[in-house]
Amino acid sequence: MFNSHFLVFAVAFGTSWLSLPVTGSVIPKEQIIESRQDTGNKWVDTWTSMPQLVEPGNLPPSPFTSQGAVFNDATLRQTLHVSIGADRIRLQISNTFGGSDLPITEAAIALPTGGEAGVGNIEASPIAGLTFNGATSVTIPKGEVAYSDPIDFSVVAESMLTLTLYLAAGQTGNSITGHPGSRTTSWMQEGNHVNATSIPGSSIAHCFVILGDSITDGRGSDDNKNNRWPDLLLARMQTNELTEIGVDNQAAGGNRVLQDGLGPSLISRYKRDAIEQEGVKYIMIFEGVNDIGTAGTDQNTQTRLGDNLISAFTQIASDTSAAGILIFAATITPFSGPGQSYSNPTREKTRQRVNAWFTSSGLFDAVVDFDAVVRDPVTPSQLAPEYNGGDYLHPNVAGYQAIADAFPLDIFTATASKRAV
Repeated sequence: MFNSHFLVFAVAFGTSWLSLPVTGSVIPKEQIIESRQDTGNKWVDTWTSMPQLVEPGNLPPSPFTSQGAVFNDATLRQTLHVSIGADRIRLQISNTFGGSDLPITEAAIALPTGGEAGVGNIEASPIAGLTFNGATSVTIPKGEVAYSDPIDFSVVAESMLTLTLYLAAGQTGNSITGHPGSRTTSWMQEGNHVNATSIPGSSIAHCFVILGDSITDGRGSDDNKNNRWPDLLLARMQTNELTEIGVDNQAAGGNRVLQDGLGPSLISRYKRDAIEQEGVKYIMIFEGVNDIGTAGTDQNTQTRLGDNLISAFTQIASDTSAAGILIFAATITPFSGPGQSYSNPTREKTRQRVNAWFTSSGLFDAVVDFDAVVRDPVTPSQLAPEYNGGDYLHPNVAGYQAIADAFPLDIFTATASKRAV
């Protein structure tokens, strides 16, 4: 699920009116209290979330984030857990860290179905539209906050409130104010659904795309058993609270990074097969063995090949990060051994060179060392005997299980800070 509050609010009630700073009020408390009604009642915060600049890795998934804007023609629905109750509410919406003005076209509050947190459905009544100085829309300048007009709306202490926002044009650029780590599901849908009681199919589930070759495609796994390593990883994810991350296996036997072979090369397909797919949040590269193993064994050829692989991986990583998607890499697993046509000391040096680059480049949000998982500790250029599928290139089911078991699930919930694991 997408555990972020995008757009920061604070909710407030006054005497007991409350002021809900949406995503965390950043104006001084005195300024909130100074905003009084004619009755002299003061505003008191009942819910807030500290405003933060949303990192690229925590931006909403496609199509809600593009190169030019965030939430273009999109509805955002989020639930808020108020602390104290009241009969009158106003909201403060923050654009503290926005890189541009924040244009909100329409907004409304309601009660979530069943009073539950993180649900996308709302009760049919009451649904209360918000106004800003009498208008149904507001543009919040860069670095500023805006208050909604006070509205009569009853909430009780420790209850849930749903806020729905619609942005017709979105916020220009990719710098927005939010609060990653809200531990609450956000809901998004293209178009205006502010008053819709449900936003179907919009739970912020994400997709993990694996770009690979026959090792990811499952050579060495059992027919009709779904025990490729991505299948086995998915099973782990489903039992470890990562149930809303889909796994897309974009791998093909014989696939190469640089040249077409059995299907188009990775460098020609990564945008189509990964970056441009709907809802992609994570992409992993696990390729290179077929490039190394089919290239000539002389040193000049292998040096040039290593350079070209690094250049291609750099391009893929850069384009993925620019799209606001987390990029992972897996080290290339061993392929040396008796009777294996790829086996050659010069090719092995290229494998080690590329693997060393993966872990030291700093371009990836995480690097998973598959090589260390399945290699023979005695002969590191070979698969461990218990993981050898028979050709010294493809792991067997035990090897695929070892890869899935060793996969660090925390990389799906970590921030975009770059690290190797």
